[in-house]
Amino acid sequence: MPNRLARETSPYLQQHADNPVEWYPWGAEALDRARAEDKPILLSIGYSACHWCHVMAHESFEDADVATLMNRLYVNIKVDREERPDLDQIYQSAHYLLTRRSGGWPLTLFLTPDQVAFAGGTYFPKEPRHGIPGFKDLLARIAEVFRTRRAEIAQQNASLVQALALPKAQPSAEIELDAGPIEAGVRELSRLFDPRDGGLGKAPKFPHPYEFDFLLRRHAHGDDTLAMVTATLRQMAQGGIFDQIGGGFCRYSVDDQWTIPHFEKMLYDNGPLLALYADAWRATGEALFARVVEQTARWAMREMQASSGGYYSSLDADSEHEEGKYYVWTPDEVRACLSEQEWSIVEPHYGLDRPPNFEHRHWHLRVAKPLADIAQQTHRSPDQCEALLESARAKLFAQREQRVRPGRDEKILTSWNALMVRGMARAGREFARTEWIVSAQRSVDFIRTVMWRNRRLYATHRDGKTQLNAYLDDHAFLLDALIVLMQAQFRICDLDFARELADAMLERFEDTDGGGFFFTSHDHEQLIQRTKPAHDNATPAGNGVAAVALQRLGHLLGEASYLQAAARTLRLLWPQLQAHPSAATTLLIALDEHLDPPVSVLLRGPAAGMAPWEERMRERYRPHVVALAIPNGTGTLPPALSHPDSGEVNAWICRGVNCLAPLNDPARLPALLERGPTR
Repeated sequence: MPNRLARETSPYLQQHADNPVEWYPWGAEALDRARAEDKPILLSIGYSACHWCHVMAHESFEDADVATLMNRLYVNIKVDREERPDLDQIYQSAHYLLTRRSGGWPLTLFLTPDQVAFAGGTYFPKEPRHGIPGFKDLLARIAEVFRTRRAEIAQQNASLVQALALPKAQPSAEIELDAGPIEAGVRELSRLFDPRDGGLGKAPKFPHPYEFDFLLRRHAHGDDTLAMVTATLRQMAQGGIFDQIGGGFCRYSVDDQWTIPHFEKMLYDNGPLLALYADAWRATGEALFARVVEQTARWAMREMQASSGGYYSSLDADSEHEEGKYYVWTPDEVRACLSEQEWSIVEPHYGLDRPPNFEHRHWHLRVAKPLADIAQQTHRSPDQCEALLESARAKLFAQREQRVRPGRDEKILTSWNALMVRGMARAGREFARTEWIVSAQRSVDFIRTVMWRNRRLYATHRDGKTQLNAYLDDHAFLLDALIVLMQAQFRICDLDFARELADAMLERFEDTDGGGFFFTSHDHEQLIQRTKPAHDNATPAGNGVAAVALQRLGHLLGEASYLQAAARTLRLLWPQLQAHPSAATTLLIALDEHLDPPVSVLLRGPAAGMAPWEERMRERYRPHVVALAIPNGTGTLPPALSHPDSGEVNAWICRGVNCLAPLNDPARLPALLERGPTR
């Protein structure tokens, strides 16, 4: 019989509904039983696209003997970390404090009935292997420890809860914010940069879109950081972390050269990377970056957008119980799809004339030889080679579509949708692609009509069911995305939504005494820790994005309360910015715009006259400019944006509270943006 997870909407939880384990979802029923029976809790956290989560499930959770032990000794709780990032944050931190090792997924922790972790790890094989204890043996040993060493556990738990508690820091108006952490952040990232293969550090290599966005912005300020960004983006675009046939990025590379990825594709990676590549293209004009944007946007709309408008969460790493099976090839499979002319390009370009690079028997496609070299060797023009490669890609894509596809997690998460909305809107604006902007608007419209009810935002939706109080990330990411979307195409409904979201975020998440924003709302379920995230991880820090978005909206609308909340956040987190600046690059961007406010540009006038102005706005990469083009007849606008309709387009340009006289000549606009209106 299915267990209690069968009633859940999370695909990850449903994957375990037929386990012989008596799983509970996180909630009162499981927690009350643990307290009533004085049983330890076995907490397993993962997500549907996670390869090692599947491995542990097949080895242990589907095994009747293991399940019998689990059911007898524990109250077993399964959590989808994508639905409950609040729990995942707490217990990843607890894992680190217990083991002094970074966590990951699956996360396997043993809790006392009062929800405090006292032992755990990540993946455990069923039997001991490679120095990792076997899960079956571990279950009995941990249960024995819980029965016989309660006093020691209680002492350890008290220390752990104390370590998890937020420091009692108070923001001080006396703190003088300066650019020191920004400069230190550039130095730290420069030291981490891999000059040979690009990226930060060594394998496993993650894309780090927020760090490279920060470095690209510093290039616009005059810092010598562009080469780090372009080298990394080229290596990723030509590597196996990028799907050379279908577009979109996988989660990370297991090697330094970006060749073999962990094959899951996550929405939260691809949205920020889409924005980053669009900005890098605007900064450099590099054709490779434009191709990546085109293919990634196409992938997002084709494979990740629901008919309702929202974007799905992820694609699995596995198909037919094998990681990467959907994506890898043999040379014979590729050659059978192509003409001889196409094969003469594809074979050297993707390294099919070299030894296999995946499990000693398959080839995962990556760029092995540049098209320019192949053109010279085959006596073809670069355009001919590009055309042959494009036709070959189309044939390989059609052939791959006949395979068993990886599973898709079809829950719609507000925060991750916001990251993709921002990416699609940014790319749509830079490339003047209306269909990408419309795709982003469809997602926002879905969130506004389905996941925003009575001024309350919800975190997740699937199978017609909207649930879970939204977190800080949902509010902050969506507010930031709306500001970017309005710059791509202004809609008054988006402005109204942005103002409501900003007010809700201040009301429900801000610490008005200490400054900054809690990850969970004031009326959220009480857990053993309440965090104020400052560091960027797989997704950006909620406090950093909140500060950036509130400052930008505050300058656009002249709303002092938004600017003050952002400043309190920066002052509260100033010690963390000083101690570890490269770990908080989103906050560094907020700090930069606090010290040097963005240039706000408001275009008003007839819609037919906007095009020359918008073309001028797109001439260069200008991350410090926030521009809204609001045509005549838009409707009732807030005072800062409400100028009378006129027969010609006028531009109002402000930096902070300093504004210029209206401008009616688009030719003069670039010079004013470069110099800044107050200089």
